[in-house]
Amino acid sequence: MAQLLWLALGVLLLASSVADAATANYTFTVQSMKINQLCNSTDIIAVNGQLPGPTIDVFEGDEVVVDVINASPYNLTIHWHGILQKLTPWADGPSMVTQCPIQPNGTYTYRFNVTGHEGTLWWHAHSSFLRATVYGPLIIRPRNGTAYPFPAPDQEVPVVLGEWWSQNVVDVEKDAVMAGQLPSHSDAFTINGLTGQLYQCANETFTAVVQPNTTVLLRVINAALNTHLFFKVAGHNFTVVAVDACYTANYTTDTLVLAPGNTVDALVYTAAAPGSYYMAVEPHHTLSPAATTDASDSGSLATGILLYNGTSATATPAMPAMPNNSDSTAANDFYSGLRGVPAAVPSPVDVNMTIQLGLGQLPCDAAQTNCSVNAFAAAMNGVSFRLPTQMSLLEAQFGNASGVYTADFPDGVPPNGTAMVEGTKVRSLPYNSTVEVVLQNPMAFPSESHPIHLHGFNFFVLAQGLGTFAPGNASAYNLVDPVARNTIAVPAGGWAVIRFVANNPGTFSVPLFQPKYMGLDSNSVNDLVFGLAGMWFFHCHLDAHVPMGLGMVFAVGNGTTADSMLPPPPADLPVC
Repeated sequence: MAQLLWLALGVLLLASSVADAATANYTFTVQSMKINQLCNSTDIIAVNGQLPGPTIDVFEGDEVVVDVINASPYNLTIHWHGILQKLTPWADGPSMVTQCPIQPNGTYTYRFNVTGHEGTLWWHAHSSFLRATVYGPLIIRPRNGTAYPFPAPDQEVPVVLGEWWSQNVVDVEKDAVMAGQLPSHSDAFTINGLTGQLYQCANETFTAVVQPNTTVLLRVINAALNTHLFFKVAGHNFTVVAVDACYTANYTTDTLVLAPGNTVDALVYTAAAPGSYYMAVEPHHTLSPAATTDASDSGSLATGILLYNGTSATATPAMPAMPNNSDSTAANDFYSGLRGVPAAVPSPVDVNMTIQLGLGQLPCDAAQTNCSVNAFAAAMNGVSFRLPTQMSLLEAQFGNASGVYTADFPDGVPPNGTAMVEGTKVRSLPYNSTVEVVLQNPMAFPSESHPIHLHGFNFFVLAQGLGTFAPGNASAYNLVDPVARNTIAVPAGGWAVIRFVANNPGTFSVPLFQPKYMGLDSNSVNDLVFGLAGMWFFHCHLDAHVPMGLGMVFAVGNGTTADSMLPPPPADLPVC
């Protein structure tokens, strides 16, 4: 009877969300454009002639419809990073996982809703290195009549952090893959598409004009392709209120740390002396061993300006004291200091996995024409993931096609000395199962922090630390107020433990990050959630590591009712 009551509540809540929802329509035209930056005129691929691309700005519960017109010379897809894609797995976007790419002169309409989401997310290309310039904010506000769970800001400022190459980024990736090497480093970092005043030939700086003694909400997004970032504002502290569009307990800090893919919502109170203050972003180098980099080197600092109203635009901005580029302590302190809002952590665990992240080498492939003997490679549990080439994984699952993938991804770390193998291996998960994954990032040569992103879910971060995970570490799990995320930076030489329920996609999802749903027991949470089969990419968000093989896929099984089955693909789904 209790389950039927929760079922009725779920139906009523869903009906309410539909009644209150609006449809937000956007058209994205993806095409070439020229940008003058760093003394060069560079051809890039961008959306609607903008860098960053257009902001999607909607309310919780809205439907979003985006018509994508590919007027570029490259195949591409768009991923809506952090959107759970309930009932809309065909709109998730990773190339060859949920769809074939949109070919040049092709179109595809992405349709999804944002029920159960609030906060700052973003969208980006999910094919090749096009993500370097094809990206933009995705802001989801509380629906009308609902307040933020923190003091309402007087002003909101999206701050999108990026990387810049003075050459074609598709060629950057192609050259690296053909040689079996890592790609060339970016030439600069950007804030809202601009490098700021400290780079050579810099002529534009993003400036946010603010009023004194007000509260400003910065929506900070790390859209960088391959780099963890530190972000500071001179003379000001941050109060973090959300990460990855999941609310947190208030956390005060003077430094934000964002792995590629992460977002941070942070309040800034403009109580400093009226003046001009640099917003500064610098790389956080996690590769070990790595050359020492001077944090004061202006060549690695992108800047924007927080300008108090009434201050001259020509005033010399104050510069924040930046961390050392390789300051792993500052990064670990930031991540470990975050707490979520008290929630019911799903329990008991049905599926336990340990996934070891590894960098290594494989023999050069015949197609790697500039490769000599061995190529850089990456793997999870010894399997270097390869995307299919003829059909997407979701289409193969829906059509029960054979020979596209195998469902034998290993649950544990292979024995020492086991050779890395290539494969398109997925891990099948029973519908509604509770899954716990220990992510182990061993200190090897080389080693670096890997930002691991899970499509289709938020997960709870129960614990993280340095060294090798041991069963005794489970006693330190935070089962009261763990932070929820969709992308986690697994430290070099360390580990992290995440937990989620394999219930996606579904007709209604309890937004566990929202305070109004806190305190539900796990059985009530499960009763409120329904699901469909899906293929959900789980991969490193350092884009250089994806073609190297640092990923895998969770294949979530169907439920037992008609509304818990994978829906058919839309009529305009691109074909390979």
